[in-house]
Amino acid sequence: MGPPPDTAVTFKPQEPWRENLTMHLICKDCKEEPPNIVEDFAAGDTICGSCGLVLGDRIVDTRSEWRTFTNDDQNNDDPSRVGDGANPLLNGAQLQTDIAFGGGASAKSRDLSRAQNKATHDKSTKTLLAAYKEIGALCDGISIPKNVSDAAKHLFKIVHDEGAFRGKSQETIIAGCIFIACRQCKVARTFREIFSLTKVSKPEIGRIFKHLEKFFAARNEKMKASIVEAGGVPDPNGSGFNNVESTTPKDLCIRYCSLLHLSQRCTILSQDIAIRAEASGVLAGRSPISTAAACIYMASYLVNEGRSAKDVSHVAGVSDGTIRNAYKIMHADKAKLVKAEWIAEGKVDLKRLPLV
Repeated sequence: MGPPPDTAVTFKPQEPWRENLTMHLICKDCKEEPPNIVEDFAAGDTICGSCGLVLGDRIVDTRSEWRTFTNDDQNNDDPSRVGDGANPLLNGAQLQTDIAFGGGASAKSRDLSRAQNKATHDKSTKTLLAAYKEIGALCDGISIPKNVSDAAKHLFKIVHDEGAFRGKSQETIIAGCIFIACRQCKVARTFREIFSLTKVSKPEIGRIFKHLEKFFAARNEKMKASIVEAGGVPDPNGSGFNNVESTTPKDLCIRYCSLLHLSQRCTILSQDIAIRAEASGVLAGRSPISTAAACIYMASYLVNEGRSAKDVSHVAGVSDGTIRNAYKIMHADKAKLVKAEWIAEGKVDLKRLPLV
């Protein structure tokens, strides 16, 4: 056998001694290790759990203060510590106290509440709350999602705080904010739908839309310039105003097909036809609504889920004659508007199309 291999022995350097200054509380009677310490927050004492000796008093309760006076008579948990969170759509600190009175309150309580309301009355906040209530009601009327409603409220607050468009009625500004919010959130709504919702005329909606778009774009550029002057870099994906794009027939096809209870295949086909019709200029000069309606009318027959022009007109809000006229133009170029692969795979059949 050969000699054993050399093994290197390494020693860890010994740490220098230092005093342990960590506070260590134990019971002086039990001297248990580890100590059985109980913190009684109700009494404010620190107690030994084994013998009951009080080791400390007046301890600070570091737990959450789940305490309100709203449900004292109901024995229900109400984990609201400091009220509602601050609403970013309102101005001010929102920390004011409200004096309320119930049905059996005395006249003095009623007088105190009235005096407090007069002292803390803020006309600006009252105007904003009234506008927000109207925006919420209008958006709920045509099933607009909450994110669009919140975006419209935010846009209205910017206009209100800047004091712009003082000569315009509040209803007109609200209609323009809802329309811009719909486009920014990619929720397609037309001028006609906003008109029927708010009773503001279509020309007026168009004018306020152009004015609001210029106002928000100019404000956004001013904010970016101030950031650059301060030495910062503006965030390209920030929450500033983005230029809105026009509503396309493809955007309208999804909602119209859903209202007509058409299948997903028909929806995809109608969107594809709308894209091809827009790219080839087959229906150039026609509105997105009539183009989308004609594409849905054509796609429904291609997948054997035919809907009459009258049914589509009720959903789209255009006359059935307009749909038929647009369909006649599309029928002449049907081979250009339908994918050859769909025809070859048997997903669609051009023979199902109604004659013009």
